[in-house]
Amino acid sequence: MSKTVRSLMFVFAAMSILLAACGAPAPTEAPEPAAAPAEDPMAMYAPDAVTGDIITAGSSTVFPVTERMAELFQQEGYTGNITVDSIGTGAGFERFCVAGESDISNASRAIKDSEKEACAAIGREPIEFRVATDALAIVVSAENDFVTGLTKEQLGKIYSGEFTTWNQVDAAYPAEAILIYSPGADSGTFDYFIEAIVGPLFKNAEGKADLDAAEAALLGLEGAQFSEDDNVLVQGVEGSPYAIGYFGYAYFAENTGALKAVAIEGVEPSEETVNDVSYPLARPLFIYSTAEIMQEKPQVAAFIYFYLTNLEDNIVDIGYFPAPAADMDGAMETWMSATSK
Repeated sequence: MSKTVRSLMFVFAAMSILLAACGAPAPTEAPEPAAAPAEDPMAMYAPDAVTGDIITAGSSTVFPVTERMAELFQQEGYTGNITVDSIGTGAGFERFCVAGESDISNASRAIKDSEKEACAAIGREPIEFRVATDALAIVVSAENDFVTGLTKEQLGKIYSGEFTTWNQVDAAYPAEAILIYSPGADSGTFDYFIEAIVGPLFKNAEGKADLDAAEAALLGLEGAQFSEDDNVLVQGVEGSPYAIGYFGYAYFAENTGALKAVAIEGVEPSEETVNDVSYPLARPLFIYSTAEIMQEKPQVAAFIYFYLTNLEDNIVDIGYFPAPAADMDGAMETWMSATSK
């Protein structure tokens, strides 16, 4: 014990005796110093706490969401580089699972077993994060004054080539050729459309949808225009009153002056009809990464955490619909598990 401390203790004791003799209460012990505030365990994942490159690629439908999150992440202090490539879901999984070149794969459908196998072959185990819900918008030009609604069957017959002129769809429609616009085969939107709309018109020997035959029919349509760039499809459809196309709702929302959405089975796409599941062409959207990538590259883990925690404030503004709360909770639990391994 130091001389100074001993002196202080002596003074304190002497004062106690003196005060007690005077009938005054003895001073209480000095309070314990306040505990230092606990360190925020998430501080290491703050945008300004990480650096390095982040490479994302995949779905053109998820592209606007990831692009917005990348912009906000940088605004919050991230100084590294973020690449967001819109190349289609299938091409995105090829870059992620075959080439191993991307850190995050954006997808407008769930990963296929064959893609999981490709990932496993290069030592990657993909983990899924549900980020939003999309309504597939079926659109025609704002100049189209005759189509207001279609059934799924009518739409399938248009995109399989059974109907080639509008009056075949409905005798009241003009006898003009239907101009077809569609995402390309690398797009998850294309895959979903085949499964939901065209596939049911093609049955295999077991009576199930023959998706390969449906895909071949659509890709073989004479004069059909295909592109993984949804903006190209928007421009094509708005250019003719006899054109029809489909893509994610966000691209329709950005172009409501030039396009109009077609009701399917009497229901138009909206937040209400997507949430109550009455719109028949709603689908989940995802991003994928791996626990190993997130642990080796803290900037990727930080970006995904930022992505998940900022969706609620941005997703409707971007043009999509929130994922169910249970799915969002599950995505955050997946993130916690992946970063703690």
